[in-house]
Amino acid sequence: MERRHEVTRLEGFSDAVFGFALTLLVVSLEVPKDIDHLANQMKGFLPFALMFAMICWIWYEHQRYFRNYGLQDAWVIAVNSFLLFVVLFYVYPLKFLTIGLLGRPLGLEGAPVLGAQSDVVMLLYSSGVVMIFGAFVLLYRHAWSRREALALTPAELVTLRFSKRAHILSASLGVVSIGIVLIGRAVHNDIYAFFAGILYALMGPIHGWNGYMAGKAHEQLRKAAAAADAKR
Repeated sequence: MERRHEVTRLEGFSDAVFGFALTLLVVSLEVPKDIDHLANQMKGFLPFALMFAMICWIWYEHQRYFRNYGLQDAWVIAVNSFLLFVVLFYVYPLKFLTIGLLGRPLGLEGAPVLGAQSDVVMLLYSSGVVMIFGAFVLLYRHAWSRREALALTPAELVTLRFSKRAHILSASLGVVSIGIVLIGRAVHNDIYAFFAGILYALMGPIHGWNGYMAGKAHEQLRKAAAAADAKR
């Protein structure tokens, strides 16, 4: 389902911001001065790949929304601007957390040590998750409110409904993660920050379940349409 094929100025601006966010991931990297320096930088390949994939996922969700619905009104511009602002903020806790978790095990020199401040990092990271996917929820709610003007088909309505739910699930994980961190701070136990991070491992299964339910909804819609055609 794609309603627009030309790239608008809003999409072009958004792509530039995402490109800048990716630049921020590598802005601190220096040209290797010797083979040892190069070898140390190569140890950061996996953390960088994970960070790159996360930003690309957010970009994909962003472009899918604008490709499918093409809304450009004041509300969309405002929410989109907020989303882009948060993405730029989100890069720093994402980078710190990813390198902090994987840098030491991979032997990356200069990797940050999370230590007792891991709860602060998780609060920043999870706050970014909530704000980013919360913004997507607002965008999809707006598209739902404009569904008649967009003349969405029944199949497109199903896609819209489950896409919105996917972002609600992502934002909800962030909210729960923040809650776990706050409980840990209240009881002065750093292990809660660990569980707040591990919680994001549920992202895959939860989205897999949501995708499965979306597939079932589409299948039921096809069967209903086939049954209606058979009665004609």
